[in-house]
Amino acid sequence: MPHVVVVTFALVASHVVTAIDHKPKSTTRLQRLANVEANRRGSLLVDHYDEDWSRLWWVRIDGAASVHHGDGIHESAIAALVAKYTQYSDRAPEGPVIAISQDHITSWESTP
Repeated sequence: MPHVVVVTFALVASHVVTAIDHKPKSTTRLQRLANVEANRRGSLLVDHYDEDWSRLWWVRIDGAASVHHGDGIHESAIAALVAKYTQYSDRAPEGPVIAISQDHITSWESTP
């Protein structure tokens, strides 16, 4: 069953990555990490909303997923997230990283 979570993300080589950061969570045993470790698959949906509906679009990336901590993928992911989000410049994410390979990309836009 899909588990939908709003995340920050970045692209690193052929992976889309997200990290567990310091924002408050109800537990450190996050279901999204357990799901990735059990299923080894993941998806990321990015959408753009605009009051002008002719400017709507979305992109979905599906692929093999894995959890990383303390390895090269983790380090590259954290660097990419810090570079993309100024909110991380004072405090970079310290938790595990989820990496999803870009096996299949689906997209839609309201006007081609």
